[in-house]
Amino acid sequence: MRIAFLAGLLGVVLALFAPSLRGGLQNLLKARRGLVWLAPMILTALFTAASAIAGAFSFALTGAVLIYTLLPVAAVWAGYDFAAILLLWLPIEFAAGAALAPVPARGFLHSAVYGVAILLGLVLFLGFRRLPGMKYNVPGSWRDVRLALAGFVVVAPLLVVMGMAIGFIPGPHWPVQPADKMFAAVGIIFAGTALPEEILFRALIQNMLMQRLGSTTRTLLLASVIFGAAHLDNGPQAVPNWRYMIEATIAGVAYGKVFQKSSSVCSSAILHMMVDWTKHFFF
Repeated sequence: MRIAFLAGLLGVVLALFAPSLRGGLQNLLKARRGLVWLAPMILTALFTAASAIAGAFSFALTGAVLIYTLLPVAAVWAGYDFAAILLLWLPIEFAAGAALAPVPARGFLHSAVYGVAILLGLVLFLGFRRLPGMKYNVPGSWRDVRLALAGFVVVAPLLVVMGMAIGFIPGPHWPVQPADKMFAAVGIIFAGTALPEEILFRALIQNMLMQRLGSTTRTLLLASVIFGAAHLDNGPQAVPNWRYMIEATIAGVAYGKVFQKSSSVCSSAILHMMVDWTKHFFF
């Protein structure tokens, strides 16, 4: 049930790549703007179903998620787009409200609320605001794939050299996992980590900075530092993990540059997936 639930959330996120569905959502919210307030109710109901599946339902947890989903809608409604992004991102980044869920259910519920956040972000900025430059569409040509491959060729050696120099990763080794698991991990990493993070950090945060500051090197570096700082609370080293921040900032420059040059957020997500996949199996 848990896997089916998360797969369902992912299915909706991917379905919005379809121009007909995306356009339908935009037209609906353009004609009846007030319908955007239904999103928190629907998404909170979905999360409540997830908490019931996990045996972790409580009114306090449901109320916290309802407030969490209402606040970004209120911010966008009032015209505070960047505040809405922070309200979507920071509570998840710092695991706000985790104490309201029993420990065995926290991993699943974190994934569920992460999916809720991505869906809400798409409803608000892709559907309601119709924010230009999100590039939320499938790759328009093989050029988008080639950009990801070229980005990997450039940034992977830099990440390896820097990562080993600062003690973030050990030396490389041959993978010990079976080939079928390595193959399956491509899709899992892309859908579960790379695409959601690229939606947040490139299609929303970097894109919004580009809209306001221009598509400059300064903007790219600023977005990359923000992406790097988001990894300060990640392991495996002690928190704040400045080693991870350095690596993620370097990677963020490559992801951001590919996003700038491509026609689809999938391009930077493919590069992101390749970097994470390589680190997981070879380091």
